[in-house]
Amino acid sequence: MQLTKSERPHISFFGCTNSGKSSLVNAVTNQNLAVVSEVNGTTTDPVEKAMEILPLGPVVIIDTAGVNDSGKLGELRIEKTQRVLDKTDIAVLVIDSTIGSQKEDEDLIKEFKKRKIPYIVVFNKSDLAQEYPLLDEEVYMLVSAKTGEGVNELREKLGHIINENKQEKYIIRDRLNQGDIVILVIPIDESAPKGRIILPQQNVLRECLDAHATAVCCQVNELGQILNKMTPKYVITDSQAFNEVKDIVPENIILTSFSILMANYKGSLQTLLDGAKTISELEDGDKVLISEGCTHHRQCNDIGTVKFPKWIGVNTGKKIDFEFTQGGEFPADLSKYKLIIHCGGCMLNEQEMKSRIKKAKDQRIPIVNYGMAIAYMNGILNRALEIFSE
Repeated sequence: MQLTKSERPHISFFGCTNSGKSSLVNAVTNQNLAVVSEVNGTTTDPVEKAMEILPLGPVVIIDTAGVNDSGKLGELRIEKTQRVLDKTDIAVLVIDSTIGSQKEDEDLIKEFKKRKIPYIVVFNKSDLAQEYPLLDEEVYMLVSAKTGEGVNELREKLGHIINENKQEKYIIRDRLNQGDIVILVIPIDESAPKGRIILPQQNVLRECLDAHATAVCCQVNELGQILNKMTPKYVITDSQAFNEVKDIVPENIILTSFSILMANYKGSLQTLLDGAKTISELEDGDKVLISEGCTHHRQCNDIGTVKFPKWIGVNTGKKIDFEFTQGGEFPADLSKYKLIIHCGGCMLNEQEMKSRIKKAKDQRIPIVNYGMAIAYMNGILNRALEIFSE
C-alpha cells in the first residue's frame, strides 16, 4: 500500500542562508529537488516532496528558507520555516563549516529539544573547511554536498532514526478479528469527491481487509435493509450522517465515525472530548475558529463554512462569530477564540495535528474535531466513544 504524505516521516532541513541546505537536499535525494544558488535567500517558501529514498523508504523531504534571512520578506520566510517545525518528524540542521555555528543554529537546537524532535547536526562544505567549529555536547556529522562525502552516512543515520521511532499504529485494525463484519456508511452527496472516497474511508476500508474482516459499504438509505440481513461488530459512519444513522443502528451495535477514529489515531482523545463539552458553554459574540487541514474546493453546502455555523447556531441558540482557516494556516495566537473546531486531520501528519492540539492546550483554548463535535450536538458522544472502552 503506497503511503500518503500524511503517513510518511517528514524530514526537514534547517539552517542559515547559504549553508548549503538545498545542495545537501539534492545530494541526499539524488534529484534536483531544490534550486541551488550562491545568492543568499534563494530558497523562499519551503519546498516539499514525497519520495522513496533508500534506505529510508517513503518519506517527505522539506527544504526551508534560511533562518537568518533579513528584511520584511526574510521575516515572512523565517515565519514559514518556523511553521515547518510543526510537522517535522526528524530535523537536519545544516551548518556552513567554513563559518561555524551561529546564534540562529543554537536557537534551532533549543527548539528541537523543546519539541522533542530527533535531529542531526551536519557541518556542510567539509571539503572547504580547515577546521570544524564544534557545538557543545552535540553529535555532528561532516558532509560535503559537492563531493558527496558523508552523504551516504547521513542517509544511513536518518534511516536509523526512522526505524528507532517507528511505531505500528492502526485506525481500526487492532480492534478487528478475522471474520468480523463492519458496515461503513459513506454518503455520496454534493460534498463527496467525484469518482473516489475520501482518505479516512479508504484507510479504514483497507485496514478491515488487512484484518480479514468483511467490510460492507453503503449509503444511509440502504443501512436499515443491510442491518436486517446481518449483525456487524461495528457501524462506522461519516459524521455528517450521525443524526440519521443513530436512529437506524440498534443500541447493541457499536456506532462511531471515521472522524472520531481519526481523533484517536492522530490526536489526543481526552483533550478533544473536553473541547466538545465547551459547545454548550458558547455565548453571544464568542469567536469560534473552524480549521481544516486540507485545501479542498469549497462546495455550496460546505461542512466547515456552511454546515457547522448553522448546526452550532441551532444547537446553542447563540450568535457566534466564526473564523476559518485552511491547509497550512493555523494562527499562532489563539487567545481570541472560545473554541476551535478542527477537521479530522487526515491530510496532516500526526506531528502537525498534535502540534495544533498542543498550541490550543498551551493557550487554554478548547479544541474538538468535527466528528466529536457532531456526535456531541446529536447527543450520542458517549455512544460514539464506546469503541475505545471495549
